[in-house]
Amino acid sequence: MAQIAIGIDLGTSNSCVAVSRHARVDVLPNAFGESTTASVVNIAADGSITVGNAAKANIIHDPKHTISSAKRLIGRYFFSEEVKKARAICSYDIVEGDNHSVRIKVREEVFSLPEISAMVLREMKSIAEARLGQPVSKAVVTVPAFFNDNQRQATKDAARIAGLEVLRILNEPTAAALAYGFGRGLNQRVAVYDLGGGTFDISILEIGDDVFEVLATSGDTFLGGDDFDDRVIDLLADHFLSKHKINLRQDRFALEKLKVAAEEAKKALSLEPSAEIRIPDVATTPSGETLSIEYTLTEREFNALVADLMQRTFKVCDEALQQAGMVARDLDGVILVGGPTRLGIVRTGVREYFQMEPRTDVDPDEVVAMGAAIHAASLLDQGGEAFLLDVTPLSLQIGVAGGLTEPVIERNTPVPIEQTRTFTTFNDYQESVSIRVYQGESRESSENEMLGHFEFGGFRKGRRGEVEIDVTFEINTDGIVNVTARDRATGEAASTRITLSSGLSESEISSIMDRGVADRVATAKVPDPGESQDELIPVPQPTTTQRPAPAREKPQTRPAAPTSQAQAPRPAPAPPARPAPAPQPARAAKPVPEPLAEDNVEIITAVELGDAGIASPGEGKELTDELDLDDIEGLERDGQSEPLFDEPGTDLADDEVS
Repeated sequence: MAQIAIGIDLGTSNSCVAVSRHARVDVLPNAFGESTTASVVNIAADGSITVGNAAKANIIHDPKHTISSAKRLIGRYFFSEEVKKARAICSYDIVEGDNHSVRIKVREEVFSLPEISAMVLREMKSIAEARLGQPVSKAVVTVPAFFNDNQRQATKDAARIAGLEVLRILNEPTAAALAYGFGRGLNQRVAVYDLGGGTFDISILEIGDDVFEVLATSGDTFLGGDDFDDRVIDLLADHFLSKHKINLRQDRFALEKLKVAAEEAKKALSLEPSAEIRIPDVATTPSGETLSIEYTLTEREFNALVADLMQRTFKVCDEALQQAGMVARDLDGVILVGGPTRLGIVRTGVREYFQMEPRTDVDPDEVVAMGAAIHAASLLDQGGEAFLLDVTPLSLQIGVAGGLTEPVIERNTPVPIEQTRTFTTFNDYQESVSIRVYQGESRESSENEMLGHFEFGGFRKGRRGEVEIDVTFEINTDGIVNVTARDRATGEAASTRITLSSGLSESEISSIMDRGVADRVATAKVPDPGESQDELIPVPQPTTTQRPAPAREKPQTRPAAPTSQAQAPRPAPAPPARPAPAPQPARAAKPVPEPLAEDNVEIITAVELGDAGIASPGEGKELTDELDLDDIEGLERDGQSEPLFDEPGTDLADDEVS
């Protein structure tokens, strides 16, 4: 049996798995025939774990034990602003672990973020195995391009816990460009505008004869569809507060109803100019009267709510174009990735910003997984070869005396890369140095993300400035950092893979795998061809009242390559051809969702909401002037040597990482 490697788009809101075989790419649907699966985890009282849309159905009824948008928290410190925001809006318990790590407490169990992501990855692995009829152990997993080293390593740990060998951690925009251009012989410069449920990325790529070179990338790892939903939630909550003097944000169950309503309204507005939201029995007065919400949200009102979020994406675009040394008119095309890009305000804004019609012939929900599958096959030599030249999204810096940092590898440097800088000791006869590694663009260490630190000793002793230490950074194709320190005179060396000090240790990962946390995920089975549909378990969702949507034709032809921006805004090009599907187990029709008793959230639109497919919760910075080391007290230059280290064996002070 031929070995198979899959591509997984591990999303904030939804995840997708695909496989490339015999020169074609297939998205593998789950047991209910859906191409994407909600990145939601529910942990039942008996300890069983449900992942996907069935878990998402518990958000209203069991919000405290249902985890969503966990990708936003992975690889972060507990005291970070992003985690503070999540604690304010999430119904599940976010607690602090060892070394300022982030943990999620569900019932009597405490889970790390890699464990939660591993549950989703295990679900995707199980879906692939059910559809392919054979075990799957290798995968290419995608991450936002602007993920730092901590987040990439945490994702890789999650895949390992899920029982997957990661062939490569691939940036989502790069994967999308690969799916768009692989095998087509294109020679273009394209921008990939990737607005997901929880993150935003923009990458500028040059495609030439199946060589995909990333020229620049930028992003915001806390900007996405979740934030669009939050604006609608605030609108509904404020409206209810002004009318009834009851704050729904203080009621966990009411807040989750608002979240579901906001997401469905956002989906509806991608197709219709308004959405009528009805949430019955959202609150009860002291006298026992039940109150409901009825609100008509227009596209114009929604656009006003999220206009500043759109501007934030374009400031990131400014930064990426500046880093690439380009302007919008130098591009040949713009590719949209992520469910929220179906919104009218996004497509209009992108068209006006780039002065060209964005590509609409690729499925924004599936294109990343398809690109990951193509690359996975190429790594196994099963589907041709595509050369990917990616970049590091953030500058790597090393901490020096005075609470400052010195860059070693600048952002948007092609990877893999190895770079060495020479430093000298700070004190006479110093015995060891504390090497602190940061990612970010500021010269102030406190304003960057600390990746980790390690002690280097055993070098020869000498007077201040006499001992020279070479520090070498190596970034591999996964974007993961390795650091080596070496005494120039003696050759004595110490090396480490820089890891988040609050991340999982090797022993913790082994313990999690021994406990079989991922094995507890109960995956819905793919129905046999002759199996009765009545035997399938329906996926309960908020009920909607709607009128049938006009039929939409699927793409039938391969698109022509995008032409120059100099042309006026163009109609959407002809869509790509997809090969005839290979035989697969028959899919049962999607079960009809059953009403959620009295917890219905009703969205009335003129279209079928199931067609919307919107993913729910998913001025550029300029580099400061080069640091003049001669002007900083306590630092010295010695020939080619750079700044001095802090005093020997000094541990990180709290204020250096807060």
